Amino acid sequence: MTHEPRLTRALRELLSTRRVAALGTLDDHQNAQPFVSMVPFALLRTEGCLVIHVSGLAAHTRNLIAHPQVSLMVMAAEADGKPVHALPRVTLDAVAQLPERDSTLWAATRAAYLARFPEAEPMTTLGDFMFVLLRPTGARQVAGFGAARNVDAHELTQVLGG
Repeated sequence: MTHEPRLTRALRELLSTRRVAALGTLDDHQNAQPFVSMVPFALLRTEGCLVIHVSGLAAHTRNLIAHPQVSLMVMAAEADGKPVHALPRVTLDAVAQLPERDSTLWAATRAAYLARFPEAEPMTTLGDFMFVLLRPTGARQVAGFGAARNVDAHELTQVLGG
């Protein structure tokens, strides 16, 4: 059995147990203002990336199509009576990719998403909804006070693939 560093284990647990993230995109207008929205996410372990399912009517979808570089924050839940300043969290930088509908990758993406969110199955058949792969390029992890680090794309792919 190989030893997994504490911060890597904490990152894996955070991404495996949390189901919702804040997605940061740049708007599709000329001024490219930041826009943050909430998205449920799943893990596509075979690709080492995250999956979101979005409506073509949503601002964040138009934004990530125009500017595929995105940022995603996943954080632990607040606990009553505990300080919030050291909440475990990770901010991932990623590139958005739209898998071609009905491709093998699209089918794997859909299966991963529905494994986490089976109640979303009817939405996967709607024409204006699409799956988006978020391929990580780096991250900043905060696991608590004095426990912060940068995480490179290679380690992120391993964590997401594990």
